[in-house]
Amino acid sequence: MKTIGMIGGMSWESSSVYYQLINREIQKRLGGVHSAKSLMHSVDFGEMEKLQSAGRWREAGEELAAICRSLAGGGADFVMLCCNTMHLVFDAMEKSGVPLLHIADPLGEAIKRDGFHTVGLIGTRYTMEEGGVISDRLAQKFGLEVLTPDEADRTALQRIIYEELCRGDFNDASRAVCSAIMEKLVRRGAQGVILGCTEFPILLKAEHASVPLYDTATLHALSAVDLALS
Repeated sequence: MKTIGMIGGMSWESSSVYYQLINREIQKRLGGVHSAKSLMHSVDFGEMEKLQSAGRWREAGEELAAICRSLAGGGADFVMLCCNTMHLVFDAMEKSGVPLLHIADPLGEAIKRDGFHTVGLIGTRYTMEEGGVISDRLAQKFGLEVLTPDEADRTALQRIIYEELCRGDFNDASRAVCSAIMEKLVRRGAQGVILGCTEFPILLKAEHASVPLYDTATLHALSAVDLALS
């Protein structure tokens, strides 16, 4: 079994879910009391959020690349970044020379398996607005069209993620807001909706949307298990 390197803490709420998903899947596949061989470096999200809001992406990328090297030095065979937004600096992380597992690749494969070509995306403002995190990779690698919410809805989602979900607040009012935003994407032609923030699957379940939901965290975690056992 390969050793999985995880960069977590963005936020720790979803990082704990990653840890559970990976270990439960390893035990399911191998039986007995098996668990994953893994290392996790959990960052202080307060510090990382300051870099995000200041647009200091180069600095953030250098920091995450250094963490990749640290995990590899500790024995990780490959590294996964347990956060959608920070894939903005994936290119900088690749320069570390450490094998990486991009969050959008198992996502694109799942959407294509379902035969869809147009999907909606909800996530942080950075994930929805900037190229290359989810939308560009899905378009270039899988030929998919990705629809994103309008400006007002992006603002609402940003507030929910940073002021609530990252602080452990998962409430019905925000669940209803997210459901309404997803339905707007469906009316525009989305055949499914990507939960492009790793905290969203804690808040939103299949019954909260009229189309299939694509949970990036779960797909990413299961793909890591595939790679670890390959």
